Amino acid sequence: MELSNLQPAAGSKHSDSFRRGRGHGSGNGKTAGKGHKGQKARSGAPRPGFEGGQMPLYRRLPKRGFKNRNSKEIVGINLSALEAFENGQTVTVETLIEAGIVKNPRDGVKILGNGELTKKLDVKANAFSASAKEKIEALGGTAEVM
Repeated sequence: MELSNLQPAAGSKHSDSFRRGRGHGSGNGKTAGKGHKGQKARSGAPRPGFEGGQMPLYRRLPKRGFKNRNSKEIVGINLSALEAFENGQTVTVETLIEAGIVKNPRDGVKILGNGELTKKLDVKANAFSASAKEKIEALGGTAEVM
């Protein structure tokens, strides 16, 4: 079982596309599913998360950290992973996805210098570490920033 396969139990979900308050014949007339009186039967019922004036949960819990809205999530790939390609081949983000080395490139792919490379490759990626660029060019390949 995977997250992508999860679905509600059969018969547990109801359609929400019917019109309320259109007479008894519709099965949802008179109080239109709101019951009798009370705050939730009236218009202007409290917003979601309102706890009747008690300090709500989202304000009781401590806030921590900082999430930079401009940060980028870069996927790092070691040089040893590029051994899967043939000598003289051009390696791009698309070929890395096809080879199954990268599943989701997110905001970019950076080639890191960990491991050894024995083949001459033309690598095109979003970023390179200094040692990775050095190792690729030492074998006669090219490290081009896209």
